[in-house]
Amino acid sequence: MDTTRHRHPTTDVSSDQDAELFWERHYRARRTWDARVNPLLAETAAPLRPGAALDLGCGAGGDAIWLARQSWHVTAVDISITAVERVRERARELGIADRVATEQHDLARSFPAGRFDLVSAQYFHTPFPLLRSQVLRTAAQALRTGGLLLIVDHGSTAPWSWNQDPDLHHPTPTEIAAELDLDPAHWTVLRADMPHRRATGPAGQTATVIDHILLIQRTAG
Repeated sequence: MDTTRHRHPTTDVSSDQDAELFWERHYRARRTWDARVNPLLAETAAPLRPGAALDLGCGAGGDAIWLARQSWHVTAVDISITAVERVRERARELGIADRVATEQHDLARSFPAGRFDLVSAQYFHTPFPLLRSQVLRTAAQALRTGGLLLIVDHGSTAPWSWNQDPDLHHPTPTEIAAELDLDPAHWTVLRADMPHRRATGPAGQTATVIDHILLIQRTAG
């Protein structure tokens, strides 16, 4: 099942719309908040020793909740105050509120404080202008030595995607790594690949999609 669709609304976006208001309306309209963990995050984090994790663009909270249930201490961040409040409520319901801290951030303007063993950026896309590489470089800088930055992007356009531009270019993991321009003396690319998977859309339709995966480790402070 495609668990990432909550990050891609189907509403048309005008250039003068405010990003925070747009995402707030999107999450207020969401009918269900039962979200599953993104499988590539689970695959990456499952063998790791739990520590401090940062979930960029937590949305419905499936990743943050899963990490907390695996004993991670998670900072879950989203531009929508509704999203972060509902993730906080869900953590309380499950008895894991002590392991989930929620913060509202427009990452174009602010970034959560702290040092992390894992930073997860799952389908960290937006229809609004965003200096994404700058945000992700800041995320890499927030890693402790030995920590991991996991970036999972769309590598193809699903039939249910909000953006059906036939000329849309999906940057490859290698291109993303080049944009981040991290010093190889301090950060190492552990994984950069483009696997296919079968995904299910919001109306039950299925399609084969491509994920772009970039996993970076901070090897020196």
